[in-house]
Amino acid sequence: MISITIDNIDDALQKHLSVRAAARGHSLEDEARDILRRTVGGENGMPEDIAADIHSRFAPLGGVDIKLPPRGPMREPPDSDEPAKTI
Repeated sequence: MISITIDNIDDALQKHLSVRAAARGHSLEDEARDILRRTVGGENGMPEDIAADIHSRFAPLGGVDIKLPPRGPMREPPDSDEPAKTI
């Protein structure tokens, strides 16, 4: 396994990374490794089943109940032979 050193990280970015790591119970190095693993480590970052992923994230918070209004029929597409109407 190799080690890397990243120079010239601005203070705001370092502070943000430290806060993020602390919130997740990670060390700064663990958080940086996790970010690198998720972004370039072979995972494309997109879940296979996005609905299941969303559900798993919100279930501990009581879930999400979204009431969608009923959908009506689609309108007819405009006739391309007809000139455009201005309002």
